Amino acid sequence: MKLRNIIFVPLVLFCTVGAAQTASITGIVLDEENTPLPNVEITSGSSRTFSDETGFYLLELVSDVETSVTFSHIGHQKVILENLLLNTNETFEFHPVLKMDVLQVDEVTVTSTGNRKPMEILNISPEKIRKIPGANAGVENILKLLPGVTSNNELSTQYSVRGGNYDENLVYINDIEVYRPFLIRSAQQEGLSFVNSDLVQEVMFSAGGFQAKYGDKLSSVLDIKYKIPTSFNLTGDFSFLGANVSMDTRSKNKKLSSTSGFRYRNNSLLLNSLQTQGSLQPNFTDLQSFITYQVSNKFNINFLGNISVNNYRNEPRQRQTNFGTITDPRALTIFYEGRENNRFATALGALKGNYYLNENTTLKLIGSIYHTTEEEYSDVIASYLLGQVDSNLGSDNFGQPTNSRGVGSQFNRARNDLDAIIVNLSHRGSHRKDKTNVEWGVKYTHEDIRDQLRESEFIDSLGFFVRPPGLSFVNNQPEEPFLAPLEAYQSINALNFVKTNRFSGFVQMGTQTAWNSNVLYYNVGIRAHHWTVSGQNVEKVSHTVVSPRAQIAIKPNWKRDMLFRIATGLYQQPPFYRELRDSTGTINPYVEAQKSFHFVTGNEYSFLLWERPFTMISEGYYKKLTDVNPYTLEDVRIRYSANNDAEAYVYGAEVRLNGAFVPGTESWVSLGYMETKENRNNRGYISRPTDQRLKLGILFQDYIPNIPELKMYLNLVYSTGVPGGSPSYADPYIFQNRLRDYKRADLGISYIFADKNKSFPESHWLHAFKNLSVGFEIFNLFNNQNSITNTWVRDVDSKNEFAVPNFLTSRVLNLRLQMRL
Repeated sequence: MKLRNIIFVPLVLFCTVGAAQTASITGIVLDEENTPLPNVEITSGSSRTFSDETGFYLLELVSDVETSVTFSHIGHQKVILENLLLNTNETFEFHPVLKMDVLQVDEVTVTSTGNRKPMEILNISPEKIRKIPGANAGVENILKLLPGVTSNNELSTQYSVRGGNYDENLVYINDIEVYRPFLIRSAQQEGLSFVNSDLVQEVMFSAGGFQAKYGDKLSSVLDIKYKIPTSFNLTGDFSFLGANVSMDTRSKNKKLSSTSGFRYRNNSLLLNSLQTQGSLQPNFTDLQSFITYQVSNKFNINFLGNISVNNYRNEPRQRQTNFGTITDPRALTIFYEGRENNRFATALGALKGNYYLNENTTLKLIGSIYHTTEEEYSDVIASYLLGQVDSNLGSDNFGQPTNSRGVGSQFNRARNDLDAIIVNLSHRGSHRKDKTNVEWGVKYTHEDIRDQLRESEFIDSLGFFVRPPGLSFVNNQPEEPFLAPLEAYQSINALNFVKTNRFSGFVQMGTQTAWNSNVLYYNVGIRAHHWTVSGQNVEKVSHTVVSPRAQIAIKPNWKRDMLFRIATGLYQQPPFYRELRDSTGTINPYVEAQKSFHFVTGNEYSFLLWERPFTMISEGYYKKLTDVNPYTLEDVRIRYSANNDAEAYVYGAEVRLNGAFVPGTESWVSLGYMETKENRNNRGYISRPTDQRLKLGILFQDYIPNIPELKMYLNLVYSTGVPGGSPSYADPYIFQNRLRDYKRADLGISYIFADKNKSFPESHWLHAFKNLSVGFEIFNLFNNQNSITNTWVRDVDSKNEFAVPNFLTSRVLNLRLQMRL
């Protein structure tokens, strides 16, 4: 029995034998004057096609087999793309330039992961993103399987990378920076990722050591390219969780094209599997469009628009959580009154002009406006009982709480409003000569934030209101009447009007050269960022930072296909509004940029195993952080101390093996180890909130050999627990307990009725479908109890606080229909 069957048969009883699958290569053929060239013959083996009058071409190839593609045209020399090796359903974009007098042989090697990037960047297949199951399917769902990416909450699309937090990640769509809502505190309130997977053409991700052209964040960059359609397509994706509909169009003169998507999501199916029961009415909608107009052969305009509305209404009623140990089982029972009403409405409009000065020089001008209005209103009273659990198997009350020791109530009230406008104007350019590419850019950003925070928490234990920590008072009830006014145990009341003006720029140069018989790549660059913070009752303060960065890669002239990489640099993150606001809501304009020195070394090895392509990628990294702005993390809500009184470090190593474990598919196994700690005010090093030591991720695809239309998609995640946080901003040096390990498996099985390899005659009812599949998904296949945070409950008798885990979703079944016309 083959190794892959030994692994897979016990899980789902699937085993396979491969059949020929296909991939695609597409692009626009240009001449030396950067003009589209029609009637170019493109051949690969027995496959053949021609470019149209706009130079566009599309050629299908056999996947998982090394081949070459030849571009031929009368009066021009051939262009030969060699060593092409693509995955099933992968689309590789290549834009050749046919010259009059020189034979071109392109030196790009394309492996099983697509176009190999010599620098710290990873390509992810859009097809894989759309197919892999997950409670929040999409780009982030795949990222969470990478060894350096951490997310212990399946309801959230946010992620931390190599010890960073959720605010340290850059996201670009077609060179346009995108933003997220500010006030979301719980993953239950998150609905949709900004990235619409149905519109995606290319996904690139770097977990550190990225180039200077990417912005000023500490941890990672996600670089998305939306597609420019070449024909009409209508796509639908429907399930119990909602619906996605997207449409691709192209005008008759082929100058105007658009890809648009509408998404609706309702998380009731998932939220009803939580331990907190009640009336849940979450609904999230999103409308997004990317439009391209070809003004001339040298100039085109892109428009990116997005409108998103997240409504989260929750009326909790009851919750019971059993916790503790086998010898000392405990239970927390809570009865709720009140409701939460949260609304997050965001809009983004961006315009981008691309001017191709000549075949070597490209100039871009980008303008965008992001606007968000966020409301967080809640009044929730929670009355709780803390007691032991009846562990007698023969008892009628088995599993029920007994001997209540902690009795109390808690009243939480919030009236938070935020209105933010972010305006960007930038220029980017690139000039390529021979094998050297110079890129530059300048950017101006204006941020106008209007924020009103009104939060309070009252705690009552047996009729006695618990006063704020550190407040001295005497309460001799009932002997003496207690006449002091009631005060919240914790409260925030702040009104902030803050404006920030930012100027940033970069320049970098990358080149490829020969070193003896080896191929050497390197890229060096520098960024600068100047910003000024001002506002109502906020002193005007300016800061400037400079960030040099460099990457180098070498491909030895060995028989084995190996690539070695080193990346280093100083990465600085100027504070955004939330990083300027401390736990009391006060703005500190003197907060400096957090600094992180990156050193990343890696190796990429491509080889054939079982006569199929595989790639092993391994990396080691070290980050030294200074001027750290400490924070607390509760679910997905980050609250900063708004100072720079800490230093930290991160180190780790990771390895990922991906390839055709099953012929015609791509799967991977990844393993990573990481440690991150911080030292506040020289008190010693403690674990940071994202200190997740061990991470294992498996992505597996398969199909039945005799029924290749029946396909299986599986992702598995195991990671050790992160620190569980501390109650009410308590000293983190005291509370260093960890959450339980995170274990989750999501399984999807679908039947393919129609796709590009399975067509039907006009008389058949399936003729109109380019793709049609029906299937089901099982989230949390093994029904593991994972937790994301702790609820801190006070025991009146012992005066102790207990960390009661907040469990995530249990096993859920979802049906799914995908189609494309």
